[in-house]
Amino acid sequence: MLRFLVPLLILCALQAAAPSKILVHGHRGARARLPENTLPAFEYALQQGVDALEMDMAVTKDNVIVISHDPILQGPVCTGPGEKAVIHELTLAEVRQWDCGAVQNPRFPTQKTAPGTRVPTLDDVFRLADRGAFDYNIETKSFPDQPQYTPPPAEFARMVLEKIRHYKLEKRIILQSFDFRTLVAMRKLAPEIRLSALIEKDPRDFVTVVKEAANAEIISPDFHLVTPAKVAAAHAAGIQVVPWTADTSQDWDMLIEAKVDAIITDDPGALIAHLKKRGLR
Repeated sequence: MLRFLVPLLILCALQAAAPSKILVHGHRGARARLPENTLPAFEYALQQGVDALEMDMAVTKDNVIVISHDPILQGPVCTGPGEKAVIHELTLAEVRQWDCGAVQNPRFPTQKTAPGTRVPTLDDVFRLADRGAFDYNIETKSFPDQPQYTPPPAEFARMVLEKIRHYKLEKRIILQSFDFRTLVAMRKLAPEIRLSALIEKDPRDFVTVVKEAANAEIISPDFHLVTPAKVAAAHAAGIQVVPWTADTSQDWDMLIEAKVDAIITDDPGALIAHLKKRGLR
């Protein structure tokens, strides 16, 4: 009996010592490579092997959920009939008069243009679900100080949930937001949906923050806020840590050493290659 037990104990010890896989979320698809929040960027990220597509949601005048980081269409991200336009004041047909792939974002010299690329709808990106077993990390862009840009938080959450259930994606969704009102609303509507509390400058410990965000399963801080101690405390409380948006090997290594659960990055292909070199994928 002992000769079988010893190898088993050695195997268990090796597994416990092995580094955990760090998941990769493609920020706005793969903003460093292709225009942000577009189908070409999402498709590229999936080809690279991302674990989750990260994206942002806005709502048109005719109540269609579209994918856009900003509530206002403007250059260099999108170019169209005017200098700028508020998405919530346009119909979907009017939004799609804008080209969101024609101009390279000057912040990302490696980004290739994709002229003729239109703002996708949430339906468009959910139809990619059969491309793999990846998750969707979707953000409600909601602004307490500018309520005219979006539906009220509870209505926004209801609209998103309707689409999630239509495509039967409940187990593959993470709903994230800086506006915790939308997280609270979603928790009431659908407790099974994973929630992520986004923070940018909040210095508090992560456990305290998520209590205000409907006890979110995930904390998603600006990566500069991450420390090993904060991550350890979050893990002890059963909370995952998914920082944004790290794009250099130095920052990736810092987050790896802090033992985060996933990293949101503009260059998912490069991050995946980096993790492979470190034996983390």
